[in-house]
Amino acid sequence: MEKADYWLEKAMEFITHYGPKVLGAILIYIIGSWIIKKLLFGFDKVLAKSKYDITLQRFFNNLLSWSLKIMLILLVISTLGIDITTFAAIIAAAGLAVGLALQGSLSNFAGGVLIMIFKPYRIGDLIEAQGLIGEVKEIDIFNTQLVSPDNKRVIIPNGAMANGNIVNYTVEGKIRVDVQVGVAYSSDLQKAKSALMAVLTDNEKVLKNPQPYIGVSDLSSSSITLVVRPYCKPEDYWDVYFGTYENSKLALDKAGVEIPYPHVVHINR
Repeated sequence: MEKADYWLEKAMEFITHYGPKVLGAILIYIIGSWIIKKLLFGFDKVLAKSKYDITLQRFFNNLLSWSLKIMLILLVISTLGIDITTFAAIIAAAGLAVGLALQGSLSNFAGGVLIMIFKPYRIGDLIEAQGLIGEVKEIDIFNTQLVSPDNKRVIIPNGAMANGNIVNYTVEGKIRVDVQVGVAYSSDLQKAKSALMAVLTDNEKVLKNPQPYIGVSDLSSSSITLVVRPYCKPEDYWDVYFGTYENSKLALDKAGVEIPYPHVVHINR
């Protein structure tokens, strides 16, 4: 019984000494998390009223969120009676080691900052980067997320985005669609071009300015290649692209213009 009383006494001492600190740390964490949530919500409302770019809003929100959470963790540790100075030194040493091990992540963070400053693209833009095409859905601290035309989520590190070539199809507000149509040498070129131009002018998604262009681009062995170049808004690109091909075939058939195709010659011996 003496041994049991000894351990019971030690347990009571531990609870008496550390119990209030642990309880205080838990309360601070719960209340702090609630306050951080409210602060982030208010910060978002302020940025929205100031009409900041949505990309900057999300980036600053993430940055503020991480900063406040780190401060909360340090406060909780301090409440538990752990010396923050010693802990900060340990964190600094660990941070140096982790930083050396995660140089790629640091370059991605730096790339995210550069993207925020120079704005080569924004959320909602259609871009081509790192050999991939997609609409920008998120610009986080470390990476950029795209949605490809076939509805796949693509995640690209910001370091690669900041140091690579980027083609922004949205920033100019219009994009050119390149379509090639072959007609027979015996065809009336003016009739073919008129039929194709009617296809473009009848399409409401084709822009009037710049004007569409149709011209001869190649004289191949079996056909005359006409290049058809309408302009449209970036979001209408695929509708105009596929629609131009389909409607060009129908219009040329109606106009009596032949679209040649390869012929296979069989020689009987």
